[in-house]
Amino acid sequence: METSDGIQASLGGRYALALFELAQDAKTIDTVEQSLQAVRDALAESDDFRTLTTSPLVSRGNAAKAMLAAADTMGIDPTTKNFLGVLAENRRLSQLPQIMRAFRQLAAKHRGEIAAEVTSAHPLTDDQIAALKQQLRTRVGSDVSVDLSVDPALLGGLVVRIGSQMIDSSIRTRLNALASAMKG
Repeated sequence: METSDGIQASLGGRYALALFELAQDAKTIDTVEQSLQAVRDALAESDDFRTLTTSPLVSRGNAAKAMLAAADTMGIDPTTKNFLGVLAENRRLSQLPQIMRAFRQLAAKHRGEIAAEVTSAHPLTDDQIAALKQQLRTRVGSDVSVDLSVDPALLGGLVVRIGSQMIDSSIRTRLNALASAMKG
């Protein structure tokens, strides 16, 4: 089931849509998107922060207090900070990755872009990102916003997802295909 915006009518999608509508009303879509990127970076870099969002042992009250304190430390905008507090109170912090992904899709669509999820083995340089955006723009025929992540297990290359389409040029996939071919 999808909403008119093409976002899955999942719990994470509904929360993302609510946050998007709040940001749209406040004219702070870009600010909220930057704040969510800071949260995403914190989830990737901090085991303690990740535990805060996933552990059932952390009470609602403690999770909310810790999340609000973390938001202050990260310089999160008021709309996103309040939203994180609501997620903590409703025990929905574990939905953050899905919410952030859906919000990025909504923001890209709002800007008239197509959202692409790009996973690379190593962080990409600004020049590589610009070249990738150009290649994707040529392929899909419109501007593309890229959501970058790093997965060293790929060994090299990229995995690009645009909607239901996936382009996998990772070395890991190529090695797996070669191994399968050699088995005969």
